[in-house]
Amino acid sequence: MIIDIHGHYTTEPQALHLFRDKQLAGLADSARKPTSTDLGISDEVLAKSVAPQMKFQKERGSDLTIFSPRAGGMAHHVGTEAVSREWTTICNDLIHRICTLLPDSFVPVGQLPQFPGVSTKNCIAELERIVNELGFVGVNLNPDPSGGYWTDPPLTDRHWYPIYEKLCELEVPAMIHVSSSCNPNFHHTGAHYINGDTTAFMQLIQGNLFKDFPTLKFVIPHGGGAVPFHWGRYRGLAQDMKKPTLAEHLLGNVFFDTCVYHLPGIELLAKVIPVDNILFASEMIGAVKGVDPETGHHFDDTKRYVDQLQNLSDAQRYQIFEGNARKVYPRLDALLTKRGRPGRKS
Repeated sequence: MIIDIHGHYTTEPQALHLFRDKQLAGLADSARKPTSTDLGISDEVLAKSVAPQMKFQKERGSDLTIFSPRAGGMAHHVGTEAVSREWTTICNDLIHRICTLLPDSFVPVGQLPQFPGVSTKNCIAELERIVNELGFVGVNLNPDPSGGYWTDPPLTDRHWYPIYEKLCELEVPAMIHVSSSCNPNFHHTGAHYINGDTTAFMQLIQGNLFKDFPTLKFVIPHGGGAVPFHWGRYRGLAQDMKKPTLAEHLLGNVFFDTCVYHLPGIELLAKVIPVDNILFASEMIGAVKGVDPETGHHFDDTKRYVDQLQNLSDAQRYQIFEGNARKVYPRLDALLTKRGRPGRKS
């Protein structure tokens, strides 16, 4: 089974965008605020909206996508905390509907109603709702709700502990994923996303978070940003800080996906990061949608790169494509087992 752990709803119906426009317009003029959160989107429209993702699943040979709201659309820095909470509920409900309509293709992951400077305690109700009531298997956690200005404390600060406690209680992992950037210095997918991945990893090196939360699991997307390329730098910095080795300090809790859009990058990822810590992902119809003129295939067809990796055993390929996802997302494993798809030992 090929599980793609990183998919975003980037093909939303226009009705969702119209609601968002009205919601934000209502901040300046209450008369323009939407009078209802009923988007008027039928099941037929929802199913049609994800036809492109399903087409790529079939063509590229993947079976199941862990699906969440558009990352750039989370925009936790926009509006007010109340706006973020309403917007989060609407986006998560759409993901739930899609995954209920097409359970063989999509499994839900949610966003959280974060807002700059606000306690993460305010995210707990929505987290409990989507996991306990709607069957979500994970969440996206934005380490920078300010949208490029990094005004909240580092991920190792106690500011984040309420959400970590609940994640551990629910056995739910978090993908560390920033949203759109309002800082003009940082292109959101080309710079801000990679900055976020790299910054989160360095913050984790500096702290001792997993001593307090030994079962907490994070996925750092986009191949870990700059991390694999500069693995020696991070090993050296950890050593200078008198930290344990990176394997001891972080790799029992931190995992990386394969959203890296060329073969040399995937080869480096697999050479530097242990196979136990790599999860297959493509982020298809996401940051990079075009065809690579050097290969004739889409940049984000990452399975092609993983398939070309040399010296991987069948057991290791199983780990990357399925086994590690089931390990990091225990609620996904339970769901698949219930459906008659038990995992196997790698």
